[in-house]
Amino acid sequence: MSASEQTIAKACRALLEPNSEKPRLSLEEYLAAIPRLESLADVPRGTAVLVRGDVDAKPGPNVGDGDLRLRSMTDTLDYGRRLGWKQIVFGHIGRKHEGSLRAVAGRLGELVKTEVPLIVDWLDESSMTVTDQAANAVAEAPAGSLLMLENTRRYEIERVLWKATPADAQKLAQPLAKLAGTMAERLGRVYVNEALSAGSLDASTTIVPLAMDRVALGKYVAGQFDGPMLRCLAAQLVVFSGLKTDKLDDLQAMIDRGAIRWVFTAGSLAMALKKAAAELDGRDFCLGVAESPEHKDKPYYIERARIEQARRMLADGRGKGIRFVLPIDFVLQDGRASDTIGPGDQQFDIGPKTSELFEQKIGEFIAEQKASRGQPVAFYNGVFGMFEDPRFESGTRRFVAQLKRLKDAGVEVYVGGGEGGAAVDRYGQADWITHCFTAGGTVLNALGSNPVPYLQTLKMAVGGGGR
Repeated sequence: MSASEQTIAKACRALLEPNSEKPRLSLEEYLAAIPRLESLADVPRGTAVLVRGDVDAKPGPNVGDGDLRLRSMTDTLDYGRRLGWKQIVFGHIGRKHEGSLRAVAGRLGELVKTEVPLIVDWLDESSMTVTDQAANAVAEAPAGSLLMLENTRRYEIERVLWKATPADAQKLAQPLAKLAGTMAERLGRVYVNEALSAGSLDASTTIVPLAMDRVALGKYVAGQFDGPMLRCLAAQLVVFSGLKTDKLDDLQAMIDRGAIRWVFTAGSLAMALKKAAAELDGRDFCLGVAESPEHKDKPYYIERARIEQARRMLADGRGKGIRFVLPIDFVLQDGRASDTIGPGDQQFDIGPKTSELFEQKIGEFIAEQKASRGQPVAFYNGVFGMFEDPRFESGTRRFVAQLKRLKDAGVEVYVGGGEGGAAVDRYGQADWITHCFTAGGTVLNALGSNPVPYLQTLKMAVGGGGR
């Protein structure tokens, strides 16, 4: 049986309006509902198993270059090979639909020491059916083999939910149900998610599981959620930065859990809080072009609604004793440091006074934790400015050293991946932190304001609930 259009429409609405579920499930509740890889130990030899892999990688000339995500999959793939499954690995590379996974299939073959054929034309989108070529390749593959489907994003159906709204759910249900059905019928009915970073609304990630007989989380993904991700929920200190002020939603969700006592911020996120803090204290603070209506189409523009949200967050947080550490000076577009931002200015980094303030406050946090019981936890996400440019890297570079200081003091230090992970690679060393995730967006979903999309649908699929 395939997933019904009614079920697909319901799933689409839940994915496109993630906060509509009342009451919202916690991360722990999602994880408790989804089976782990070992639950599939009874799946017979020769069974075709779909593996949503973390294949968005850029392999370098040698094994170990640019293939961290591929290496995260090998334990799951080895498990399936020992049991004699035919594993069909699939996923995307980049956001552009013309990208190919050919080099990725080659590198994966090197890692697992077996050939991994790439099936290029695997979906006939005009009829929304898996091609005979792909179905025959799976049928004829020997037990224990691996195959890979070409970049799923080459097909429009894979990307159809990206810009959809809840009102589109019903009209999208029919083609999406057909996609899920044809993959179940012609490729496989057992589905393993081993792609921590797959946080987008790709159809093969969020819809196809609903047509499966069995689903599970892979070894690496389950280990990341069950271990370091849950530890981050206990963070007493968070460092948040970034260009997009929608991270305020994620920060608010983390604060609402009640564990956070210290919040360090930079970037546009900090600008909204800086303006709000000044207003709460009866002053004003100019954000420069970031608050100019002429720049409202730019990603750094800060809407008035976000400042109001920041005011509520600060007022509530201050009442609960949460300490917000905000920038006190800024590196502007011409490279000069300033305590203020002029009407035509834009901040690109925190200034040296702010770095000194952050270092002082990190010391206070460490001293505070030494006097308390329990294991302290810190979570670091984002970078403090346009760190790719040497003129605007100082704030991030100096703060990465504070991560080592925290860890040396006995604090568990988790880094959200993405640019934060890149900063640790550039300015620090692996042993300066406790753990760095390979997927920044997924981590923010898990810890922040929206559920992880693939956890939502894997939970729906458990027990045949998708049919």
